Amino acid sequence: MRTYQETIDWLFTNLPMFQRVGASAMKADLTNITALCTYLGNPQEKFKTVHIAGTNGKGSTSHMLASIFQEAGYKTGLTTSPHLKDFRERIRVNGAMADEEFVVDFVNKHEQKIIDQKASFFEIAIAMAFEYFAQQKVDIAIIETGLGGRLDSTNVILPELSVIINIGLDHTQFLGDTLDKIAFEKAGIIKPSTAVVIGETTAETKPVFTEIAKDRNAEIIFAEEKHFQDLPSDLKGTYQIKNKRTVLTAIEQLQKQGWEISSENITNGLSNVVKNTNLRGRWDILNQHPLIVADTAHNPHGLVEVAKQINEQAYNHLHLVLGFVNDKDVLSIINFFPKKATYYFCQPDVPRKYTIDELYKIIPDDIEDKHFFDTVEKALNAAKANALPNDMIYIGGSTFVVAEVI
Repeated sequence: MRTYQETIDWLFTNLPMFQRVGASAMKADLTNITALCTYLGNPQEKFKTVHIAGTNGKGSTSHMLASIFQEAGYKTGLTTSPHLKDFRERIRVNGAMADEEFVVDFVNKHEQKIIDQKASFFEIAIAMAFEYFAQQKVDIAIIETGLGGRLDSTNVILPELSVIINIGLDHTQFLGDTLDKIAFEKAGIIKPSTAVVIGETTAETKPVFTEIAKDRNAEIIFAEEKHFQDLPSDLKGTYQIKNKRTVLTAIEQLQKQGWEISSENITNGLSNVVKNTNLRGRWDILNQHPLIVADTAHNPHGLVEVAKQINEQAYNHLHLVLGFVNDKDVLSIINFFPKKATYYFCQPDVPRKYTIDELYKIIPDDIEDKHFFDTVEKALNAAKANALPNDMIYIGGSTFVVAEVI
């Protein structure tokens, strides 16, 4: 019998994981997840769901919705990815991570099927989440997609509501190189005769959503056309305003469908997201003097919002601790940050990392104050040593950089 850590090591070693190795882990169809769910007795059919897709804000939106459902007294499952510290962050019920024993038992019991199926890490994580939610008899589960929608492993559910938050250029090698192509992939979660909430649109994406919803006889609701009071939340990024609007639109629709959720549940749910669901890494304030903030934004659509937030802060000097994975356009990411800052480039501890040697060759000369470190820890320690009480340290560039500091 493996220990929990041995079980996780086995999963990492034997299953391809996109976050760690990149494209080789991708399975561009639903064959595996369908076979796994059938083998498990289709646990995903034993509880209600809300399905969440989009380029940015999926995690925040999913956690907000889960928090509101918890406040309303519903036993609430939540599956999101990637995890930051512990695999079980991907599988929560009422904010509590799945039991270690469940993970160990699942892998031990189904190891041969996992091997025979040649399943990916994400496929097993989703199958495991479905099984856990069924065992726990949740009232509802918030299901966040991985990369896309149409061919995403989560897309075997028949949800109460689909939510597509926004569309930006990310993972273009898998989802398409234009906004309308990416919108088509994300819109794959729209189900026949099932309402869909769209958070934000562009001229390229709105017609795609409208046409697919019409073809599937799905009511479509555009959150950007709604007006709500800006309720406070413990998720502090200013970019959360748009996510909250999407959440409130989704809750309004779910209320119409008969879910009993009061105004007090909504207010308390938004105020206590971190407490209720243990979300981390979204404008995560780690220290005040100097101000130290970690954020997992890693694509242009998300970094625009982070850059705005940084510009709104009152600081004397900015220190940037940045690391990247090797399928990102590093130069375009760096362009979102001010040149008049001290840069501490580092490499996260994953196979998919952009190495310091590679970064050293491409970082432009107009970034004058730059330093290179072979670990995230060394970079952050250097930033802390240099920063004065009125300075700001921002940590980001990759989810994996953030995972090492929180």
